[in-house]
Amino acid sequence: MQYPNGVPAAEINGAVWVKSTHSNATGGNCVEVTALPGGGVAVRNSRDPQGPALVYSRAEMTAFLAGAKDGEFDHLSA
Repeated sequence: MQYPNGVPAAEINGAVWVKSTHSNATGGNCVEVTALPGGGVAVRNSRDPQGPALVYSRAEMTAFLAGAKDGEFDHLSA
């Protein structure tokens, strides 16, 4: 099944949401991800678990994670 970008996270059947161990669990400031059928990845904000999920292809997530590992986004956390 293909999910459109912005789909309510609760409508992703069988989703197993995972968050980083680096997240601030006590403050609820977590980004969560789940694998989708067909290889896509959905991302949601844990502060709004019923809210919209952003949907990315596997290639998009691979490129983003490579950039994060290379420090390309470090300026955003300063």
